[in-house]
Amino acid sequence: MTLNITIFGIGAMGTLFGSRLSRPAHVTLVGHWPEQLRALRRDGLTIIHPDGRQSRQQLRATSQLDRVPPADVALILVKSHQTERAARQAAQNLKADGLAITLQNGLGHLDILAEAVGVHRAALGITAQGATVVEPGLLRHAGTGPTYLAGTAFQQDRLLRVASLFNEAGLETSLADNADSLVWGKLAINAGINPLTALLNIPNGALVENESLRQVMTAAASEVARVAAAQGIQLPFADVAGRTAEVSRATASNRSSMLQDISRAAPTEIDAISGAVVRLGQKLGVPTPVNQLLLNLVKAKEIGALNLGALEGVALSAAA
Repeated sequence: MTLNITIFGIGAMGTLFGSRLSRPAHVTLVGHWPEQLRALRRDGLTIIHPDGRQSRQQLRATSQLDRVPPADVALILVKSHQTERAARQAAQNLKADGLAITLQNGLGHLDILAEAVGVHRAALGITAQGATVVEPGLLRHAGTGPTYLAGTAFQQDRLLRVASLFNEAGLETSLADNADSLVWGKLAINAGINPLTALLNIPNGALVENESLRQVMTAAASEVARVAAAQGIQLPFADVAGRTAEVSRATASNRSSMLQDISRAAPTEIDAISGAVVRLGQKLGVPTPVNQLLLNLVKAKEIGALNLGALEGVALSAAA
């Protein structure tokens, strides 16, 4: 039986997953970005693939939940500040035996989702796919990577079915035993890459081409590793500096999601990334000065009050 999948989010990751999954499943995207909705309805989605090849695909996209068929699977791919609304919508749209999966950056989304749809219908996903919306209706798939799904034993059969569907769609996916390790591993990489690229308006790969920026990236990611260790969580890689640099190179042409947000004057996910690290660091007594400074700088940039000279303080903190 063909699954009905509702994807909440029509940005880079929502349209990437939607374009892949619409082949083996019936997919509807739900979002509220007017320009993107118009482009998708008028011309479909044009995809620039990692090898430079281009393709075009029609996607079903709407802002009206009452036009969406009941979902076997709901994927949450909205920005952090939109999670509560998407979770409430998923609760309305999801079948009684359906499964809602968050594939978002940062911390705290699974708790919000579980509160809305119920613990037994909420699961966690972590993906290393990278994509950028070049303009409404035009997506650059900048880098591929594995996706992991994790949930309770009660959800195992449904998660296996979703993983099989993702693999059929060309999205390398497997189930994870230690979700906390994967979540914190991705958080370390996000904290190292996203704020700096957003502040400096540069693609991911530029961070490893400049030694000073690489030091800041490493310092931010290393603070995340120390906060994780204070909770007894071991990252899925031993060398946080090496792994963050590797991801930066592997997604060299990608404009991080935070940079995409800044570029279109949208709220960023800095509170769910650097902010979450700072808050937990304070609670656990682990210093996080680089993440604190990046948090402050991104918040200042969001309101147009950033003095780029303050980045010198980041470099000094990283080198200390």
